[in-house]
Amino acid sequence: MNRVELVGRITRDPELRYTSSNIASVRFTLAVNRNFTNQNGEREADFINCVAWRNQAENIKKYVSKGSLVSVEGRIQTGSYEKDGQRVYTTDVVADNVQFLESRNATNNSEVNDMPEPPMEKTPYDFADNSETNSSNEETMSTEKDPFESFGEQIEISDNDLPF
Repeated sequence: MNRVELVGRITRDPELRYTSSNIASVRFTLAVNRNFTNQNGEREADFINCVAWRNQAENIKKYVSKGSLVSVEGRIQTGSYEKDGQRVYTTDVVADNVQFLESRNATNNSEVNDMPEPPMEKTPYDFADNSETNSSNEETMSTEKDPFESFGEQIEISDNDLPF
């Protein structure tokens, strides 16, 4: 089975190109932190080349920029080509699914910031009665009502409810 799952940050703005058949492809490099530190106590990263095709490629170019946090699911593909008489070997992750893990407003692309945010999943806070709070962004959290107030004093959670 050839399956890869990565979470990391884009190292530079994605490069969108079109084949002679007018099929979109985008190449980008993902910096993925290692789970351990080196002898100096520093966390190192691997820089993994990725490629995506068609509509997904166009969406990546449109909504992702340098520094964006993304999740990539795909497969490893190796290849080679001739350059100046030398054989060059390549290894890429061909992305089947790319998810954007940060809000579009977190990027510096003004074109992206003008677009509306997608609807978010409801949280317990969305169900709490906040009619007494002021909508001003400068208001502190201390004046807001408890977002979990409507859930009672105690919430029962069994081991089967935990994701790990």
